[in-house]
Amino acid sequence: MKSRTSDPAAEPSSVLYTRCTVNLKSGTIHREDVPCRNLEDVLGGFGRSFQILAERNISQAYCEENPLIVNTGLLTGSSAMTGLRTYFSGYSPIKASKKGLPGAMWSTGSGNFGAKLKWAGLDELIFEGRSATPVYAVIRETPDGAQVELKPADHLLGLSTHNKMMVLQKEYANAHFATIGQAGEQWENVYFGAVGLSTDNQLKSGEDKMRFAGRGGMGSLMGYKNLLALVAQSPDKIKPLSPEIRDVNINVVKGGGAARLQPISRGGGGGTWAAYDVLQAFHAVPVNNFRPQGNDLPEQLFRERVEKQFIIKSEACYRCGITCHNNIHEKKEDGSAGAFLAKFDYEPLNLLGTNIGIHDAGQAARLIHLSDNYGMDSISLGVTVSYLLSYNERHPEKPLLNGATFGDFAKIEELVIQAGEGKLPEIGRGSKRLSESTGETSYAYHVKGLELPAYQPETNPGYAWAIAGGHMSMATYGMLTREGKSDMESWVEGITQTKLQIVGFDMIGLCKFFDITKGICTQMVVDCLKSELNLDVTTEALAAAVRRAFLRGLALELRQGYEKEEYTLPAEVWERPNTNIKLPNITSPEFIAELQQRVWEIFEPQLARLLPDS
Repeated sequence: MKSRTSDPAAEPSSVLYTRCTVNLKSGTIHREDVPCRNLEDVLGGFGRSFQILAERNISQAYCEENPLIVNTGLLTGSSAMTGLRTYFSGYSPIKASKKGLPGAMWSTGSGNFGAKLKWAGLDELIFEGRSATPVYAVIRETPDGAQVELKPADHLLGLSTHNKMMVLQKEYANAHFATIGQAGEQWENVYFGAVGLSTDNQLKSGEDKMRFAGRGGMGSLMGYKNLLALVAQSPDKIKPLSPEIRDVNINVVKGGGAARLQPISRGGGGGTWAAYDVLQAFHAVPVNNFRPQGNDLPEQLFRERVEKQFIIKSEACYRCGITCHNNIHEKKEDGSAGAFLAKFDYEPLNLLGTNIGIHDAGQAARLIHLSDNYGMDSISLGVTVSYLLSYNERHPEKPLLNGATFGDFAKIEELVIQAGEGKLPEIGRGSKRLSESTGETSYAYHVKGLELPAYQPETNPGYAWAIAGGHMSMATYGMLTREGKSDMESWVEGITQTKLQIVGFDMIGLCKFFDITKGICTQMVVDCLKSELNLDVTTEALAAAVRRAFLRGLALELRQGYEKEEYTLPAEVWERPNTNIKLPNITSPEFIAELQQRVWEIFEPQLARLLPDS
């Protein structure tokens, strides 16, 4: 990033970012410095990539005209806490309107790949076309700037996300990696392939402690393009810590929304796993395809119970003090840690555990491990499997596939393995398509083709307007359970104003845990931009840019054929109200109808002139 101004909101064209466009079909590579069009371009991430995608007319995800955009945010690679994010964008194989057109999508993960990419001299990579043979891309720093080279990847074919990284690590020192697994390679039958991102912990220990850009099938898009891996090679270039950034980092660790994510030993809740305790108080932990039973089954995967059988290590991303990871190890006879099994975050633990009837931590860890190494989005995988199990429960006389039912670990494991190998398109193409094939769509828990994360839709009608999957792009998931908001005014305001601001993190390069309660429109972010980049940006300008980016995503959905009636929840929510959930009912047909009317009255007039053809 090069800047000839200190005021990027007023003079965005005076800020230039370095882009490299790689044509995988011809092998041509072009590097250029691109002037920014607006503050969204300056911030980066999906704020920039959605503007590029808006210039494309894409009718199917698997076509040569659909680009894979890999970029960073303004604070990726900075000394600001959590500044490690990499963004992968394109038209999604799995997110699709009823008209069959793919939705624009981004996915993001931490690790150290994004920082290495930026330190090598690139802010953005765009992969066009499709390679005729398997390749991987190497991005290096040279005296003449960033250099990108394509190399044959036949030796990587068939390897897991983790094993691809282990092979590449032997070839490239001082590098980090982004890889797909076997699921992404089987893109025709797996639409929710994920991109694995290497971590320092992983590369040093040899254990598969990756991070993931999981949602939306960007790993499958990589697989379609025959692009199996990315290598970013550069020395670290962390700036000396300024007093301003030091104060911000201390605040991130000790204050705000990140405090509750700290390890229990530091007074926190122990990462996202703590959501089990919060939601179980209302019997709102998803069980057996989002049908809580009002019993204590979810408590079998409470941390305090798992600790009796396994060793739990609290660890962090590189240079991050939040320490939100809960890495599960076998417990040896002497009480010491044995083999690493999996990382327990709330989403995969629930959706590959409690929500499919698995209440054994070791079995859940095995399924998470398989999902990660095959390179699948654990949310889409878990929810699609739970739909299948629910169908089989309802049709015991004629079940689907291997006849798996809730809690049948051996058969569920078989489904996961076969899906990861591309042998079960019924699972690999997601719950929307599977439910349409059975004709029973009401209990397929997706919104707009993207499977729901592990929060009951009865607690979160805001899901309907999320533009990149549930909790990652619409922060209404705690409005009812944490904030106690059940009135219409609060929900309209949350969806149309405050809670959409969470998408700002997916522009600027920071993890959402930087300040999950407030978004990026804070003095902390303003101080980081000034100290790191000498940019003066007000919180008001940041808020306006984030809102424009969100609305542009909404406008892109409508352009791709989404109808307003698709902005809703799975029908089972009101067809079979679950009285076991001890919370006010905010998803009755009447509530949803009024919410839809009022939200669109606010959003619709603001969508004009956000896309090139509008």
